[in-house]
Amino acid sequence: MPSIRLFESPEIDIEYDEDNKWLYVNWKGFQLVQSVKDGCEKMLEFVKEYKCEKVLNDNTLVKGIWAGAAEWGATNWFPRMKNAGVKQFAWIYSPSFFSKMSTDLTLDVASPQLLEGEFIKTFFSREDAENWLKN
Repeated sequence: MPSIRLFESPEIDIEYDEDNKWLYVNWKGFQLVQSVKDGCEKMLEFVKEYKCEKVLNDNTLVKGIWAGAAEWGATNWFPRMKNAGVKQFAWIYSPSFFSKMSTDLTLDVASPQLLEGEFIKTFFSREDAENWLKN
């Protein structure tokens, strides 16, 4: 079965992969703090609606720094994602140094309890991220 397109904007596309029962999120271009927050809230909305336990978060097309949203993501949004039932969050790094740095900063700020049990794992390729989610 094909993926269902749930949301599309210049900054983010969100799909539900029916076969794998996960949310696929494709971030695009330069991100502002507000675009990160808005996109993350949309993700949370669809996680709840589709009862997703797995998220494939793809930053491959992200450019530049978005570190201003790192603390909010780590301390506010990720705990709500976990409480909503997400068990695995596969995060594909951007090739952009500054975007990768922003991802790492988010994980550095996150509480150790949030990272227990490999809730969030980072990858350099979509194939590796998908394989992790499938296991």
